[in-house]
Amino acid sequence: MAVLPNCPKCQSEYTYEDRNVFVCPECANEWTHEDGEKSEENVVKDVHGNILKDGDTVTVIKDLKVKGSSSVLKIGTKVKGIRIVDGDHNIDCRIDGFGAMQLKSEFVKKA
Repeated sequence: MAVLPNCPKCQSEYTYEDRNVFVCPECANEWTHEDGEKSEENVVKDVHGNILKDGDTVTVIKDLKVKGSSSVLKIGTKVKGIRIVDGDHNIDCRIDGFGAMQLKSEFVKKA
């Protein structure tokens, strides 16, 4: 019996093969044999081209207006413990004084 790879998204070991794709029953991720070899699925880079990972600390490089509020996120604000997510705003974080927020990686630099 062949050993099946763990899910590249959630690392679950309970994967199965369905025709030409692997399927994860825990997170519903599907990938092909070629996708499994390219484990770099979501590479996010800061303004200087440094690769960002979950848990990194970043610094805001320009004043950002906060949508739905009259306040501004000031240049130089440090954001600790970021999470990389899919989408246009690819950094999910919590900022002291503002709360939960999503940022674009083009407006931050790795601290």
